[in-house]
Amino acid sequence: MDPPKRGIVPPSSFLPVAEDIGLIGPIGDWALRAACQDAASWPDPLTVAVNVSARQLDDGQHFISQVAAALRDSNLPTRRLELEITEATLTRRPDEARILLRDLHELGVRIAMDDFGTGHASLQQLRTFPFDTIKIDRSFIHSLDSNNESGAVVRSIAALGAGLGMTVIAEGVETVTQSRMVEADGCVEIQGPLVGKAVPASGIDDVLARDMSAVFAG
Repeated sequence: MDPPKRGIVPPSSFLPVAEDIGLIGPIGDWALRAACQDAASWPDPLTVAVNVSARQLDDGQHFISQVAAALRDSNLPTRRLELEITEATLTRRPDEARILLRDLHELGVRIAMDDFGTGHASLQQLRTFPFDTIKIDRSFIHSLDSNNESGAVVRSIAALGAGLGMTVIAEGVETVTQSRMVEADGCVEIQGPLVGKAVPASGIDDVLARDMSAVFAG
């Protein structure tokens, strides 16, 4: 959001307010539709990841219908949409969430556990939920070079994900050193300022052109 007086307002500021006043559902539905429409113009096989709130999961069948409609109206292949669910969201109503995520997974949509390591998800939940991706919370990545325990956590999660056939992504990677450390620990993908900062949808074409130029130049 970019109001004229306050400038860009980060999600961490306005999402809690949207939760409190009951607007997170409509905002989430809009974000889902917009993300699918934008991603449909990107070259295959690029995917788009959309965060899902607890309120959206609580809506159950309504949310499934919103996902199906967003994919249908945008003509985005289901395999190119990934829905990100936080640990805290899962622990609220785990049985209902498990059924809902399985239904979404059967549509062909990918499911990711976001911010892993900060909530209270059990290994049983990780095994029984239809996750394709685990995203290690940035707090562990930031302290990698100063805290041996963080490295042990990253290695453990990476090994666990690999054993369960899941992609493991390190979030919040800011430096080349962090990138090398998480790669050595077993993470197959990274996310964060080192590989790219957030840009509006209108700037995606420039990002893709830059990245493709780097590939061919290499």
